[in-house]
Amino acid sequence: MQDEEIIELYFKRSESAIRETEQKYSAYCHAIADHILHSKEDSEECVNDTWLKAWNTIPPARPAHLKLYLAKITRSLSFNRYKEKHAQKRGSGQLAEVLDELGECLQGSQDVEAEYLAQELRAAINDFVRALPRQEQTLFIRRYFFVESVSQIAAYCGLTENNVRVRLYRSRKRLKQRLEKEGYIL
Repeated sequence: MQDEEIIELYFKRSESAIRETEQKYSAYCHAIADHILHSKEDSEECVNDTWLKAWNTIPPARPAHLKLYLAKITRSLSFNRYKEKHAQKRGSGQLAEVLDELGECLQGSQDVEAEYLAQELRAAINDFVRALPRQEQTLFIRRYFFVESVSQIAAYCGLTENNVRVRLYRSRKRLKQRLEKEGYIL
């Protein structure tokens, strides 16, 4: 079934929308949750919560790309679950490593002003990623959106792990320079 047809099922409030969504995107959403949580049970819960959140947000939302919409929901729920489970265990797992790497570029305060600037910062990062060469985009997105390990990315892209690390480091360095140039305090 095509995404537009699935979205129409949501708008008609047909329960088959969830079944069709699960049938088409279950493996995809599980992969996202697994990369973040490394727990089959937690991933299963997050994916089930993804279907519920999609049900509760479509309508009024009408996603242009259902797959990306579901990925964003799954990713957000998985990060929240990770934070809950690891609040006392700083520095453990792949997610902590990824957040440490990006922390070089995104340090700042956690107050109301930070919330206000979050949308502008998100837009600046999106613009930066769109301007990267295709392979650099792939590396960046796989690492910092899908939270894949360096070894997984290297295998997928046919590169050495060291090459992936170097390219990610250079991308982070360019991102930091760009954000500083645009006036973000780092």
